[in-house]
Amino acid sequence: MKIELKENEKIEDLQFRNLKIIQDKTGFCFGMDSILLSDFAKEIKKNAKVIDLGTGTGIIATLLCEKTELKEIIGVERQEEVYEMAQRSILLNHLENKFKLIREDILNIEKILEKNTFDAIVTNPPYKKKSTGIKNEENKKTISRHETTATLEDFISVSKKLLKDKGEFYMVHRPDRLVDILNSMRKYKIEPKTMRFVYSNQQSEPKLVLIKGIKNAKPFLKVEKNLYIYEEEGKYTKEINQIYHQ
Repeated sequence: MKIELKENEKIEDLQFRNLKIIQDKTGFCFGMDSILLSDFAKEIKKNAKVIDLGTGTGIIATLLCEKTELKEIIGVERQEEVYEMAQRSILLNHLENKFKLIREDILNIEKILEKNTFDAIVTNPPYKKKSTGIKNEENKKTISRHETTATLEDFISVSKKLLKDKGEFYMVHRPDRLVDILNSMRKYKIEPKTMRFVYSNQQSEPKLVLIKGIKNAKPFLKVEKNLYIYEEEGKYTKEINQIYHQ
């Protein structure tokens, strides 16, 4: 099947099992955070029913279709152009039987999907609070980076409603929001269980945090060893190379 590209679109090779993704060169393109979250969540159980809140162009869901033995993953995306790109990426990768899309705001998704039915949730929500930082003039970039339509707490509260008892929650975010993240997770009965900080190199401050929580679990948090992206000479570390090319 031939997939047509629109103006300013490109096909990005994910360098993993021949997977590819369609992106708008002028819009918000996926970053390493999405790649790292897909690897962090690769322990999702066999035959799991999964939802990706704020799927964007579908990068995380696409990778999880090959990195795990999930049964089905549903991507939720409100932006029409981005949703449509994700639809074509699904066809490009022949994932129609595993990866489905819903065009909707996450705040409305509980009216569409049955509560307490998902085994796992993955999400890479906007990092910046409302009215903070310099907003990009491109609206699709602003929505991807800022909490313009849903807050961090919204993503967590919706996850609590959709997850089964003992369902798993995986998220990537920024360390400066860590207190907000942990407070909201506890508030909505998603107990933080595993956390890992991501650094550019051994001299830098952490730039990302990966968090796994379990709905209605008992308290116990494991902090995994730090993940470094670059060696001193600027090359990817062995672990990053393994994540990209395993």
